[in-house]
Amino acid sequence: MQLITYLPGGSALVLDSPHSGVVYPPDFLYSCELSVLRRAEDTHVEKLYDFAPELGAHWIEAHFPRSYLDANRNITEIDVSLFDTPWPGPVESDPCVLSKVRLGKGLVWRTTDDGIPLYARRLSVEEVQRRIAQCWKPYHAAVGQAIEAAHAAHGYSMHVNCHSMPAIASSHATEFPGEAHADFVVGDRDGSTANPALSGLVCEHLRALGYHVAYNHPYKGVELVRRYGDPARHRHSIQLEINRKLYMNEETLTLTPGFATLKTHLRSLIGLLLATDPRLL
Repeated sequence: MQLITYLPGGSALVLDSPHSGVVYPPDFLYSCELSVLRRAEDTHVEKLYDFAPELGAHWIEAHFPRSYLDANRNITEIDVSLFDTPWPGPVESDPCVLSKVRLGKGLVWRTTDDGIPLYARRLSVEEVQRRIAQCWKPYHAAVGQAIEAAHAAHGYSMHVNCHSMPAIASSHATEFPGEAHADFVVGDRDGSTANPALSGLVCEHLRALGYHVAYNHPYKGVELVRRYGDPARHRHSIQLEINRKLYMNEETLTLTPGFATLKTHLRSLIGLLLATDPRLL
């Protein structure tokens, strides 16, 4: 069972999709309806960017679902209420970081975005440690390797952490339930993971194409940009959220005619980034 794809590129641009996986491992043993669980996926994001490797971008993709193991969380973001025995490792204590854990969206999910429990059982420490070993560690190793290669070859790296979001925030998805999302949300953790000028370039390009673009709200970026973004060392990481209403039916998960237009616009954005040296901004 292939759980991760890493396609090395020759450019300074790294793209990763941690939440579009649809390979549900047999040891998941969830109790909710699969159709409900699938709404957690960043559905079709990998298709929106499938042109990127041919343009020279590094590409990393998770095939495991985010509800099984969320690669965009730290391994300390553990919901200890899930286990049948005490968790032996460190557990995050930062109240800001723990907001997602409280919503049921830690490293291993407790509930869906609508608050539906995933499990009718307690999890064992061993099975979650196995998920970390088989999913989290190799995924982060691939992202780290790609960024190191890009930086070594070009003197800088640009990392786009690729996501999608529902048109309306669900009850357990963010701290802003019921909020109508913009077309795009560009996040750089308030300028700490990327040069704000680079983030601004992304925002303005998308706005010029006619999109409503929000910056750092309600998604600032989480573990993958926090861990790998270091603009002082010319390592720039941006989280890019796309509103699913632009390209798919959120109920049936089928693509809509807007998919082709959106993909063309994303190709123009990737082309702009490939032609940009953030050291000159």
